[in-house]
Amino acid sequence: MKNICVFCGSNDGAKSIYTKTAVALGKYLASNNITLIYGGGNVGLMGSIANSVLQNGGKVIGVMPEYLVKKEIAHKNLSELHIVQSMHERKALMAKLADGFIALPGGFGTFEELLEIVTWAQLLYHQKPCAVLNVDGFYDYLIKFISHAVCEEFIKKENEKLLICESNIEKLFSLMINWKPVVVEKWIK
Repeated sequence: MKNICVFCGSNDGAKSIYTKTAVALGKYLASNNITLIYGGGNVGLMGSIANSVLQNGGKVIGVMPEYLVKKEIAHKNLSELHIVQSMHERKALMAKLADGFIALPGGFGTFEELLEIVTWAQLLYHQKPCAVLNVDGFYDYLIKFISHAVCEEFIKKENEKLLICESNIEKLFSLMINWKPVVVEKWIK
C-alpha cells in the first residue's frame, strides 16, 4: 500500500489522545513511504496528521471542494492540493487515489465518508481495505451498532469483515496488508 486515505475530524476533539494519535499515524505513514490522501484541511485532526507527515519527510495529497478552499481552511504547504467542485467529486478522487482507507475520530463528515467507502466495498466498486483506528474506544459504539445490524439481518455476517477495527497503528496496517476482499454472491436477500 503506497497511498492511504485518512478520514478524520476538522476539530481536535475533547481528548489530547486524538491529536497524539493523528500525529503518530502521520509519522508512521512518512516513515513507511506511504502517501497521505486526505481532505486537504489545515484544522483539527486533518491539520495534525498532514503536518506530521510533512514534518517527517512524507508526501501529502489533499482534495478539497473550492467552497472550502475559499473559507481559507485549505492547507497551504501540501505536496499536492486538488481543488474540486463538490463533496462527491472529493470523495471519488480520494477513493481513486487510495490503496486503502482509515478513519480516525471525527464527526458527521468522517462517519459519512467511512460508511460510504465501506458501502462501495460491499457493492464491489472497489476491493481495498477499510479500517477504523479505534482511538481510546472512540468507535466502540459504531462497532456494536454494526454487530446489531448483523443480528437484525440488515448486514450479512460476512460483510461485517469489510471494516477492520484496531486500536494499534502497527497492528492495523498488518491487518490491512493481509486483508482479503469479501466476496458475497448475493448481498441482498
